[in-house]
Parts: sequence; C-alpha cells; structure tokens
Amino acid sequence: MLEAAIRVADRGGVEAITMRRVAQELGVEAMSLYHHVPNKDAILDGVVDVVFAAIELPGAGCGDWREAIRVRACSARAVLSQHSWALGLIDSRRNPGPATLRHHDAVLGVLRTAGFTLPMAAHAVSLIDSYIDGFVIQEVSLPLTTPDDVEDVAGGILEHLPADELPYLTEMIVDHALRPGYDYSSEFGYGLDLILDALEARRCQSPDTAT
Repeated sequence: MLEAAIRVADRGGVEAITMRRVAQELGVEAMSLYHHVPNKDAILDGVVDVVFAAIELPGAGCGDWREAIRVRACSARAVLSQHSWALGLIDSRRNPGPATLRHHDAVLGVLRTAGFTLPMAAHAVSLIDSYIDGFVIQEVSLPLTTPDDVEDVAGGILEHLPADELPYLTEMIVDHALRPGYDYSSEFGYGLDLILDALEARRCQSPDTAT
C-alpha cells in the first residue's frame, strides 16, 4: 500500500495522495484501506519512513566519518531526487517511523563517534541536510538534464545578454557553463566537500570552542 502511495506521489505530488487514489492504484475500494491504516495521516507517515529506508545508512564501523557522511549524503540526494515531493513532507510529520529513527541515530552516531560535540553534531546534521534538500530542489527545478539542455538555455540567455553591461555573467556562461563537459550536477560534490572541510576544521578545535 505504501509503495502504491509513493507511485501516486511520484506522478502527482504529495497532494495527490488520497485514500481514493491509493485505492485506485491498488485496484481496490477506498474503504478497504481502513482495514490496514486508520487514516491518510498514517499513509503519509508511512511513505516518509519508506523514503528514509531507501537512503543508505552510514556505516557505524567506518573509520572515516567524512566518507560515511558523503556516502549517506549522495544516497539521500539520489533518493530525494526520485521523490522530490517528499522534501516538504519529511519535516512536517510528527510520528517518525522506525526506519526514520534508525537513520537519524546512525548519522548522529557517526558524528559523535568521530569526536563531534553534541552541539556540533546537531549543527552538522542541520547544515548537511539543508544543503542536500536545497540542492535537490534546485536541481529538479532547473531545465538542465542534458548537455544539450545547458547549451539551449545558456545560449538563449547569452543571445539577449548585453555583454558590455553584464561582463561577469557573460564570462560565467561563455567560459564555464558552455564549456564542453560542463555538468551542473557535479556542483553537489564540490559543495559537500566544502561543508565537510569546514566541519572537520571545527571538529579539530578544542571541546570548549567546537560548539
């Protein structure tokens, strides 16, 4: 049933998840769903837990906290890119399921084991998750899925751009976005490394200052 609800949301967004539409996806009557869940809220809680279950957990025994968090971040980005409707839903639910709780505990465990103070672990989770969510929102909104898309969009902007008035924007388009091999998605790894570098520097400070 939860998988059916996710298919409905993948097509029409979270607002498309209704008892009637989920039942239609399953080929049953809507009333039959109430034998399994009490209401729509239970379905919403459930699909959030399914999304979290799909994200790779950071390895508790991994000696490199950065690599563990990087793997988790890349997995989260991939899963949320497939189900971008879940971004707003995740933070709105008040009854996290077991997969959600395990996920958060595992991430915090990696940070705490690596020596992060409790306040710093909280800062790190907030910063990394905000970055992942924001990047996914921007990525799924941009009409840039192929190199041809980049060339069409950037070229169209450049065609009407007064280069003498906006020289830096012109430079960015000509010498960066339109260069062969440019791939906007690679920005994710670059930004993530900057965040991890900053967190590592703060982690290495004394406990009195790393807050």
